[in-house]
Amino acid sequence: MKIARIIPYILLISCILHVRAQAPVDFSPAEWDFGSIRESEGPVSHTFVGRNTSDHPIVILRVVSSCGCTVPEYSQKPILPGETARIKVTFDPANRPGIFSKNLAVFDSQRQKIAELRLRGSVVGREKSLEELYPIEAGALRLTQNLCTFGYLVHGRPAEATVGVANPTSRPMRLQLVPTRRSGLLRVEAPATLRPCERAEIRLRYELPDPSDRYGSVEDLLTLRIDGRDAPIQLMTHGIAVDNPDRPDENFTPKAEIDKYIIKFGVLKHDTALQRQPFRLTNTGDGPLIIRAVETDGGVGCTLRRGQTIRPGASLTAYATLDPAQQEYGFVSGRITVVTNDPAHPMRRLRITAVVAE
Repeated sequence: MKIARIIPYILLISCILHVRAQAPVDFSPAEWDFGSIRESEGPVSHTFVGRNTSDHPIVILRVVSSCGCTVPEYSQKPILPGETARIKVTFDPANRPGIFSKNLAVFDSQRQKIAELRLRGSVVGREKSLEELYPIEAGALRLTQNLCTFGYLVHGRPAEATVGVANPTSRPMRLQLVPTRRSGLLRVEAPATLRPCERAEIRLRYELPDPSDRYGSVEDLLTLRIDGRDAPIQLMTHGIAVDNPDRPDENFTPKAEIDKYIIKFGVLKHDTALQRQPFRLTNTGDGPLIIRAVETDGGVGCTLRRGQTIRPGASLTAYATLDPAQQEYGFVSGRITVVTNDPAHPMRRLRITAVVAE
């Protein structure tokens, strides 16, 4: 029995070795190890040399790399039997610190893969500049980012993020974060003063009570006031408030399914009346599905309403609405965001498109 099981593997290995032996262009070696290279020293290159071991001319039509950081150079001149071909491959280590392994597939004029090449090595990263580490210019200060997306904000589960801030100047600076749009749920900790060349962090924290009646989008907008003057860049935070999926009193689990995620109204004349397109929301779970929030943008509407409940196994037909008279001419793109008590996928989003013509 053991011998019978081994025979297929032996045959498979023999086939693989036979195919390799029949490769029309033999690149030996087909792998090159650059070892340790420095990012600061720029691109490195290696030339693979392959011999035509067949009895007919070979044309290298394409060399496909697994990454845009690896660029091959080669000739499409026919390679006669016994002659050699050269493929020069250049690897750019910019912004790629760490170990790398890149594959290249070589195809002939019949679009058959005739060889596979590989580069490997490790990149020693360069020291990044202050401008690279803090790319957002906020007046005299610099930030690592000015948009913090928290994803789901779960009731009873704190969510935190940090934004790096740096003072690149030779003088101290006073910093204030003034709320421009306030959710009432964000807590902010920031240094009142940054010394010359100091780097610090702005700490952001959302904490929704459990239970809470707050669902859907939560946004805050903060103006950076530096030495009493408002910076041209504002700091925005965003999240989606949802139910806590770990409540111990939840014995049944709802599950929301939507029959379509793109609704196309097509071409509409500007003077056309309000348009409606249906979609179906189904509860495939074993607990009541509750609509927690319905949000729209891009000038579209929706007939779903917060608080509607769908029993297990049932469906609800809702409508996406669009009033062409309220839109600008041209392409229209909007969204409908539906938040439910589905613990696995609490948010569902539909995209709405149309073209408004005269």
